[in-house]
Amino acid sequence: MSSGFFHTKIEFLKGVGPQRATLLQTELGIFTYGDLIQHYPFRYMDRTQFHQVAELTEDMQYVQIKGRILEKNLLGEGRKQRLSAIIRDASGEMELVWFKGVKFMTTQLKVNHEYIAFGKPSLFNGKFNMAHPELEETSEIKQEQTFLQPVYHTTEKLKNHRVESKTIGRMLYELLKQAPTHLSETLTPELVDRYRMVSKREAMLQIHFPKNWDTLAAARFRLKFEELFYTQLKLLRTATKRKAELAGQIFSKTPTLTEFYKNHLPFDLTNAQKRVVREIYQDVTSGKQMNRLLQGDVGSGKTIVAFVTMLLATDNGAQACIMAPTEILADQHYQGLKQYADKLGIVLGKLTGSTKKAERRVLHEQLRSGEMQMIVGTHALLEDEVQFQNLGLCIVDEQHRFGVAQRSKLWQKNPRIIPHVLVMTATPIPRTLAMTLYGDLEVSVIDELPAGRKEIITVHRYDANRLRVFGFIKEQLKLGRQAYIVYPLIEESEGLEYKDLMDGYESVTRAFPEYRVSMVHGKMKPQDKDFEMQRFLKHETHIMVATTVIEVGVNVPNASVMVIENAERFGLAQLHQLRGRVGRGADQSYCVLMTGYKLSKEGKTRIETMVRTNNGFEIADIDLKLRGPGDLMGTQQSGVLDLLIADLAKDAKILKESRAAALEIIEKDPDLSLPEHTNLLRHIRSLSHNTVNWSRIS
Repeated sequence: MSSGFFHTKIEFLKGVGPQRATLLQTELGIFTYGDLIQHYPFRYMDRTQFHQVAELTEDMQYVQIKGRILEKNLLGEGRKQRLSAIIRDASGEMELVWFKGVKFMTTQLKVNHEYIAFGKPSLFNGKFNMAHPELEETSEIKQEQTFLQPVYHTTEKLKNHRVESKTIGRMLYELLKQAPTHLSETLTPELVDRYRMVSKREAMLQIHFPKNWDTLAAARFRLKFEELFYTQLKLLRTATKRKAELAGQIFSKTPTLTEFYKNHLPFDLTNAQKRVVREIYQDVTSGKQMNRLLQGDVGSGKTIVAFVTMLLATDNGAQACIMAPTEILADQHYQGLKQYADKLGIVLGKLTGSTKKAERRVLHEQLRSGEMQMIVGTHALLEDEVQFQNLGLCIVDEQHRFGVAQRSKLWQKNPRIIPHVLVMTATPIPRTLAMTLYGDLEVSVIDELPAGRKEIITVHRYDANRLRVFGFIKEQLKLGRQAYIVYPLIEESEGLEYKDLMDGYESVTRAFPEYRVSMVHGKMKPQDKDFEMQRFLKHETHIMVATTVIEVGVNVPNASVMVIENAERFGLAQLHQLRGRVGRGADQSYCVLMTGYKLSKEGKTRIETMVRTNNGFEIADIDLKLRGPGDLMGTQQSGVLDLLIADLAKDAKILKESRAAALEIIEKDPDLSLPEHTNLLRHIRSLSHNTVNWSRIS
């Protein structure tokens, strides 16, 4: 695929031209022949299968009907105008309707001609109709519409300019006439043989115009394997290179850490925590730079593992820092660690946006002189004037909130030797996603809760039970506990979200006249949000009414009830994160999911999953299957997951196989310098040019 042919601008393809080229660029990101050939179909129409009108049922997805157009009528006026046509086959007749492109369709549609209509049947007043079907005269079916016809993603704007899925199909048919001689093999013969794959050339032809379902399956396997194989090969190559080239400080002395374990650790570490500490210790004594991702559900005890790692640094004359995404979280880390640091005689500082100028001067001086051994902070740590004497360890909390460039700024704070890096997240990442997003990091998992922590009891209640739910909250408040009531963020309208919250706030204050209520929402200034959170934290208020802005990780041990209104409007990962706000203390905690009676199939799955399990990893796996990887981690912005054909929710098996194959090659030949790996190296180089084309990002 590295051939110059595929860098040809798209406008030079027959049937495209400058105007269409501009549309393809802005709407679909298709700039070159290479982009077009990798614009894969998202489904295929089986052109051999026709349904009769009389056989249609409500649960059918897309069907193909062959019949004669009996009549067409323009109905309504102005913007509300629609076109209705009646199509009849041997078994009966149905209505076809258009609400958009009405003028164009009126001129195109011929009465008394035979058509094939393809679309989703729906029942209206006891009769079936089809809105916006794809239509084709039976006399016009061409050779390229073989057994399976590809359907391509397009957009409203493209359709308005007559660039339909079929138009894109014709462009690809044109391109594939010229392309085969330019399609070179991108995998080794050994890999193609071992996994019984079709050639790259065959795969590209069959993915667009498959002869049958079997050739399509073979093409898909080949292209998915290749895509995931190269994702892994690049990650593993980077990791191997970094391990070979980057030295790390050696933290082998442990006097303070031993004292901490013996005299100050208030509880035994769980087996999972001990295992993770061992993995970290091996890294920091290896002489190589540590690059580790620490995953652990909310409340699993990541902070204490972070502190142990920081002690390893300070015991060996190095400084350590923790960077958190918000002031509240940074403050929480600081308060949590300060009690231990003071007992051990360690100087611990805190630097955030609201640190006063005079305090900053002292902090900067203490960091430069090395007197301050540990610091907790927000983005403020990235500022140029923050200089360390010897930064040996960087810990980043909830790292997906920070961009790559921001993080690397922190690593550069030690010009002599790159600090060890520990990245922490409470967002459980499915294994397949972790392998793809963080395949270059070692991964540690804390998968058990500390002793004495009780599992949160989760229940589903319908809106009709609201009074009983309020009664339950009152019982908990009488016991001295606190409660959260969360309203969804309705993205279509901030005004609506605000109204929902205000209505909720009013009904809560009416239902609980003897209790004080805090409110937090996205329109508040950060300092006002902080003020309200602090009041709740100090137990000055009893109930917190909020939208989803209540921070990840904010620790209110006394809060034992989480009520989530319209729970069906939240994603699974979000529901799990919100539930993690309670259950921080020794008391039994509860999460109540409130919904209406009408729930979509996905909504039901999400609610049932939450009630059934507290396991973040299981929840993340189900979430991945429901939503796909893009939404899950905001990975669009990471640039890693621009997968064109593979799907991490469905292709876990191919991912494992391709990673194993990539690992085997990297272990044998890390530089890909052996003759049999020439085309791998060539392809990886062409990929690194194409991964993120910054010139396209305005």
